[in-house]
Amino acid sequence: MSEHTNTTPTDSDEPGVTVRTHTELADALPYLLGFQPDESLVLVAVHGSRGRFGGRVTVGIPTDPADWAVVADAVTDALVTGSTRRHGLPDGIVAFLCREPGPGENGTTVMEYLRPLAQHLRLAAGARDVPVVDALCLSDHRCWSYCCPDPACCPPEGSAQKPPGTSAVAAAAAYAGMTVRGSLRAMQRRLLPPDDGGDPRWGTALDTACCNLLPRLVDECEAAEVAEETLTTTADLITRLHRLPRVKDPKAADACDDRAIGTEEAAAVIVGLQDRETRDRAAEWMEGPLAPPALRLWRALARRCTGAYDEYAAAPLALAGWVAWSSGDRTEARVALALALRADPDYLFALLLHHACDEGLAAESIRRVLRRAGKDRGREAVEVAGTADPATGGAGAAGTPDVPGREGGGDGKGTSPSRRRTVPLPSALRRPGSRGGKAVVPRPFGAGDQGAGTVRPGGAGLPPLPVRQRGGRPGTGPGGPRAPYGAGTGRGPSGQLPLRSSRHGRRSSGGRGPKGRG
Repeated sequence: MSEHTNTTPTDSDEPGVTVRTHTELADALPYLLGFQPDESLVLVAVHGSRGRFGGRVTVGIPTDPADWAVVADAVTDALVTGSTRRHGLPDGIVAFLCREPGPGENGTTVMEYLRPLAQHLRLAAGARDVPVVDALCLSDHRCWSYCCPDPACCPPEGSAQKPPGTSAVAAAAAYAGMTVRGSLRAMQRRLLPPDDGGDPRWGTALDTACCNLLPRLVDECEAAEVAEETLTTTADLITRLHRLPRVKDPKAADACDDRAIGTEEAAAVIVGLQDRETRDRAAEWMEGPLAPPALRLWRALARRCTGAYDEYAAAPLALAGWVAWSSGDRTEARVALALALRADPDYLFALLLHHACDEGLAAESIRRVLRRAGKDRGREAVEVAGTADPATGGAGAAGTPDVPGREGGGDGKGTSPSRRRTVPLPSALRRPGSRGGKAVVPRPFGAGDQGAGTVRPGGAGLPPLPVRQRGGRPGTGPGGPRAPYGAGTGRGPSGQLPLRSSRHGRRSSGGRGPKGRG
């Protein structure tokens, strides 16, 4: 086989890892992705005469072989289109088909079972004038090539892979600064509810929180109080997790966090985060010493969205993806954002973050927006406090609402659609066959924070927490512009995770476009 260098076309000045055999190529895959793929199809673009690795796309392998042709065409189009847009048409594609044997299977039977999928990939790539230079099946710690006919190079029983971390590729990758976060399934397990649904009290607490908070969330007068309560509870929980002793084992650390978070307060925060403006304020816990406990909190809340409340996980999952990205961990960010889109394919906040992360944008640009939004809220609060009329309670002239920057009365007419408060309903409360039912109430255009402040947790040197002053209206979150592409991604043909690429690949078409929520 030809040799390949594990660098992107734009990273040629950085240390690279050269692979020359099929087993070395298989050993390099976890370092290309940052995790060990499970039940996954991975495509990697190849550029230049030396075969430098570029964009890569990962998608779950559909359980129904009837979907393979559609998935192969979609994932190939995502890779080729994204790579062409950024660095020109790829000179080739390397495909990895990863699946562990099931009961009564071995690696050879898995390889033969996935052979039609490899053929669909070769046809899809050929239709786009890009050859598949190699297609490997990885199963049972062995690898097979669907493109190499030489039994001396690729024996029928497959080539054995070395244990993780012991190959020459692993040593070279470690020297180049590449790390592996573990398996994809293990990373997802930290963000998803337990297989048995978890504690039954979680669902009961969410039922109670919905009954108590949803009527208040859609009421203009009480929505600000719910937002304040949500952010205050969130600040308390982040402070509590920050003070816990550090636990190295991820499973034990998650269990420790779960014990530290009360059932009722977790349910109240989950429901409160369904308001997009409250969620945007919560996104300001993104850096400094409070970013790690904030990430742990969002993980813990996502794990509690079980049963009818699975779609409610989109908010904490998107926040987990944002904090991970802001902290420099793009691998976990992509996993969390993909899970958020699986929970709610129309969740605009996750769509925008997923697209920005895939396009290689700097998280600092979003952090600046959030910092500026916090400063603007504080400035507006000072201005309002200085101009308030004590006799009228700050309402100004008769018939004029207490809204900065707007003159005249407000009777609800002409309300901007972008300022409508949208709250999703749990699936148990929706009509059969409907998805994403929402309770909607118009909000006055230009409504901003009338009182914004910060609460500092215990401990010296910790950054302030963004919590509204009591009685203030929720402010406008950063939101950001719409994604530059058209429709967002939806569920794959077999309900798999949305396609994702570390640099160039786009999510597959066919999903539903954003509806403005999130």
